[in-house]
Amino acid sequence: MDSIPNVQWFPGHMAKTRRLMKEQLPLVDAVVELVDARVSVSSRNPELDDLVGMKPRIVLLNKCDLADENATARRLRALTQEGAFSLAVDCRSGKGLAGFQPLVKRVLREYITRNEEKGMAGKPLRLMVVGIPNTGKSSFINRMAGKNRAKVADRPGVTRHNNWFNIGQGIELLDTPGVLWPKFEDPIVGLRLAFIGSIKDEILDITEIAAAFLSVVKTEYAGRLTERYRITDFSDCEAWEVLEQIARKRGMLISGGEADLERASVMLLDEYRAGKLGRISLD
Repeated sequence: MDSIPNVQWFPGHMAKTRRLMKEQLPLVDAVVELVDARVSVSSRNPELDDLVGMKPRIVLLNKCDLADENATARRLRALTQEGAFSLAVDCRSGKGLAGFQPLVKRVLREYITRNEEKGMAGKPLRLMVVGIPNTGKSSFINRMAGKNRAKVADRPGVTRHNNWFNIGQGIELLDTPGVLWPKFEDPIVGLRLAFIGSIKDEILDITEIAAAFLSVVKTEYAGRLTERYRITDFSDCEAWEVLEQIARKRGMLISGGEADLERASVMLLDEYRAGKLGRISLD
């Protein structure tokens, strides 16, 4: 990578969310953690292990339709080897979600059996939905509930309150706001989260983020750049030079004929997040 911008973000409402999650955990039987399949390692909050404790956890690799299929398969195998329960899903289309409720019943089989032995058959299974901003928690709940009841937006920081949703088959979901952790020990993690939009663009130097993104993609997915932007022979170029080529190809110029790098940066990241560059995984 040509350079590694320093990315940090921990607004006050996220500290409040951590406290609320801790208070609500005794009310739930398990936790559903949504991660972004494109950055399936970097989008896992390391604080969750301490917050969740021994509660059973299901990891959903969301937006799998935007991720490299081979990378997703490797990650699912790794999670299985770690003893985790996981599914690759796309909450917008519903892909993979048919397996969610059966997986919940399997994960909580012993709990269900204990309830039946106590004469409490049919007691609702309550799960907390957690994850960093913009991983698709609200889209997941909307899809499972069969109606658009949770707020959805293609930007971080939309859900700010805890809400319960009945999704049928005796399962209830508790929606929680997305929460990051106070400090990214590895600067690459912060960058990857900036790439997918989990950190608000408004607080970032967007051209630095776009250049850092290009320094990765031009090495690992060069063909996607050629296909999308019709640029070639850039393997020896600096990321800024590639960004300039993209700007010129799209006619993004400012006075004097200079490339409008800021406008090109916004376009590039928007197109990546929307899947217009193809299936790209960065972890």
